Amino acid sequence: MDTIKHIAIAGNIGAGKTTLTHSLSKYFGWEAHYENTDTNPYLKDFYDDMKRWAFHLQIYFLNNRYAQILEIQQGNQTVIQDRTIYEDAFIFAPNLHEMGLMSSRDFDNYFQLFETMNSQISPPDLLIYVRAGIPTLVSHIQNRGREYEGNMSLEYLKKLNKRYEDWVSSYKEGPFLIINSDELDFKNDPSDLGHVIDKVSSQLHGLF
Repeated sequence: MDTIKHIAIAGNIGAGKTTLTHSLSKYFGWEAHYENTDTNPYLKDFYDDMKRWAFHLQIYFLNNRYAQILEIQQGNQTVIQDRTIYEDAFIFAPNLHEMGLMSSRDFDNYFQLFETMNSQISPPDLLIYVRAGIPTLVSHIQNRGREYEGNMSLEYLKKLNKRYEDWVSSYKEGPFLIINSDELDFKNDPSDLGHVIDKVSSQLHGLF
């Protein structure tokens, strides 16, 4: 797998991205780059007042993701990344704009910055989309018990899921694989995790 440099995990809040990133990193020996929510200076404020902090949060995520990708592309390791820069630009930011939580001026500025960054980077060698329905998302969110996620509405998750499905259906940046988190408990069931690993391995072999 020397030719594979960048694996990216995409999926809605609570889909199981971090769990899958950790499991695949451990199995394949890949370096893992996580979305660190503990050090994010805007996340709690955002969930308390989305309109006030939406633009700040999205700029933070965009910059953080861009820096990760530059590090991956300049390095020599195979890296698996928890969430992609595409999700910031095509899922979360436009959703906030549509909901009236980010002004058109801020969104246009944000998206122009994304396009500039995107022109300087390569897409992942493999994108893995973790698909999950609302009951699965809610269950995972409740089980991990992050206080700042307590104010998240079902409508917000539904809007995000719709955008994810639209985005994945038109994704043409490179190879991708869909893993259904509703049907596979890859966190607690070793056989389910083995099934996911087999699917990823088969997809990777096709990239040589």
